[in-house]
Amino acid sequence: MDESYNNRTSLVKGAKDIAKEAKRHAAKKVSKVVNRAADEYSSQRNYSQFQNEDDDDDDGRYEDYASDATEGHDDEDEIYEGEYQGVPADGKPRDGHDSLGQLVSDSMRDRKDLEQERQADEEELAQQYELIMQECGHGRFQWQLFFVLGMALMSDGVEVFVVGFVLPSAELDMCVPNSGAGWLGSIVYLGMMMGAFFWGGLSDKVGRKQCLLIAMSVNGFFSFLSSFVQGYGMFLFCRMLSGFGIGGAVPIVFPYFAEFLAREKRGEHLSWLCMFWMIGGIYASAMAWLIIPHYGWSFSMGSAYQFHSWRVFVVVCALPCVCAVVALTFIPESPRFFLEMGKHDEAWMVLKQIHDTNMRARGEPEKVFTVNKIKLPKHLDELVEMQSDSANPVAKVLFRIRTELRGIWLTFMKCFNYPVRDNTIKLAIVWFTLSFGYYGLSVWFPDVIHHLQSDEYASRVKTHNNEHIEDFTFNFTLENQIHTNGVFVNDRFISMKLKSVTFIDSTFQNCYFDDVSTVGSLFKNCSFVEAFFYNTDIDDSKLVGSRVINSSFHHNKTGCQMTFDDDYSAYWVYFVNFLGTLAVLPGNIVSALLMDKIGRLSMLGGSMVLSGISCFFLWFGTSESMMIFMLCLYNGLSISAWNSLDVVTAELYPTDRRGTGFGFCNAMCKLAAVLGNLIFGSLVGITKAIPILLASTVLVGGGLVGLRLPDTRGNVLM
Repeated sequence: MDESYNNRTSLVKGAKDIAKEAKRHAAKKVSKVVNRAADEYSSQRNYSQFQNEDDDDDDGRYEDYASDATEGHDDEDEIYEGEYQGVPADGKPRDGHDSLGQLVSDSMRDRKDLEQERQADEEELAQQYELIMQECGHGRFQWQLFFVLGMALMSDGVEVFVVGFVLPSAELDMCVPNSGAGWLGSIVYLGMMMGAFFWGGLSDKVGRKQCLLIAMSVNGFFSFLSSFVQGYGMFLFCRMLSGFGIGGAVPIVFPYFAEFLAREKRGEHLSWLCMFWMIGGIYASAMAWLIIPHYGWSFSMGSAYQFHSWRVFVVVCALPCVCAVVALTFIPESPRFFLEMGKHDEAWMVLKQIHDTNMRARGEPEKVFTVNKIKLPKHLDELVEMQSDSANPVAKVLFRIRTELRGIWLTFMKCFNYPVRDNTIKLAIVWFTLSFGYYGLSVWFPDVIHHLQSDEYASRVKTHNNEHIEDFTFNFTLENQIHTNGVFVNDRFISMKLKSVTFIDSTFQNCYFDDVSTVGSLFKNCSFVEAFFYNTDIDDSKLVGSRVINSSFHHNKTGCQMTFDDDYSAYWVYFVNFLGTLAVLPGNIVSALLMDKIGRLSMLGGSMVLSGISCFFLWFGTSESMMIFMLCLYNGLSISAWNSLDVVTAELYPTDRRGTGFGFCNAMCKLAAVLGNLIFGSLVGITKAIPILLASTVLVGGGLVGLRLPDTRGNVLM
């Protein structure tokens, strides 16, 4: 009876000691992973605190169970059979094991304790990874990666500018009615919005490199395809998928590059990387200026297939994407992502490659990479649904897609968990406000300049009244003219062009029209008597309220005609965009040099507030030159905010949701771009007050919210 009582007392006391020790380890967040090798337990842990000092008979209790294989070993290296079962030499169960030596399932332990252990592992890994990157140094490897990822970011900048440059020509070439005009810009941004969220989330599941490679391939393929399709609906579909592909560039490029940089280099070099977006805009502007106005750069296959110069421009703009895809195949996956996925050996090999590449470039090839083992974070058990092996291939593909989408959604929901929830909300607000003001004004500025040009053009119109012309041959271009109450008898209109020419209450008797092209020209309340039309584009849409008597039309031109070479207005639009893009160069240089000196938040908030204040100067924009100056000033001030926001977003999120969080913020950016295009575009020529006040308010408000974000200048990547 007494012996049974003593055994129960000993068991209870031992259990209390085990519980107390487990609680102490969880509080300090230094609990060892339950699947450590046995030698790590014997060499690193001290179990003397488990021994019962009141019971001398416990000493050496398990020595009788020692295996013959342990004989002859030193005491400190001796391994007991009990240790293979989870029982230490002193006879007490280890942390994570029960009294019988069996592993305790994670589902039976407190979830919060497991998350605390993982958080402690993440903090330890972040500090160790920072030291490893400092040992690897910054050199040739990072610069190679810089140019490869820069090409991908350049493709994103090109895609944004392609929309604006191609829109007028594509809608004219494809005879898009006014009701369908403007859909191209919105549909591309919607594709980029969906792509940002999808590819950013997927990069946290399958890797940065693989996702970026697939996304850029999708963009390149559908960009090329869109240059050959003829229907407007199919063209919109291809550009939407092209936008879906390029939407993954920004959410992946910045986290990808940040994970190869040490803390003291991260802000500066991420800012330098932003310059490639500017280079993409300059490239698109220059190619548009060289290609699109030259309508002679085209060919046709009958009336069914037309390949005009704007399609050549689309092909040329896909070249940076192709170069990025080829270059991406030669760079490795992020070692930080490998560590997050528990792939220690793969991460070590990439880190060694970085170290050796940089050391060889420095002339120190003999320097050895001293890192042998890297901390891995504990992985929490998750319920995974399995697919039957007997399922058909289509069902397997659908199951895989559903699983990945579910994983992306679960990771996205983690972005709203403590402690990153507040940061996610603030970042979304800043991204939305900055994008709404930037893209809204980017649409409003060119439209206002075009409106001013149209007013000036209309002021130079030539008016001809009561003219009478007989037996005359017109074989030249008429432009910006109004003919009222004119009489044309036995006249010939041969191989001529009518641009912005209006005939009002005029009579054409026995006239001959051959190879006549018209753009913006109308015949209002005119009379055609015994006229002959051959190979012209004059149809009912051009004959407004006119009468056609005993006249015939033969071989009329079909489709919408693009006939005017070297259009001055087109050159001017591309030149203005070129200047606006080039104006961000000083801001890029300043932000790169000062990012780590004055801090991300000061630059973010200050740039947005100054951009908002600069909008008030638009009141004085009464001429083209003044508006162009304001466009350059606004772009130069706002670029620092974009660079700071990219850096802050990449640094605020932990590795397991960095791509997802960045993708969500960038998706909010594209949503704001769509709304900005619609709202600001509808106000052109109506009022200046609403666009100015709206842009100023959202920019200043977003800048103040940005100042409330945590400073990440001294942070290591979690």
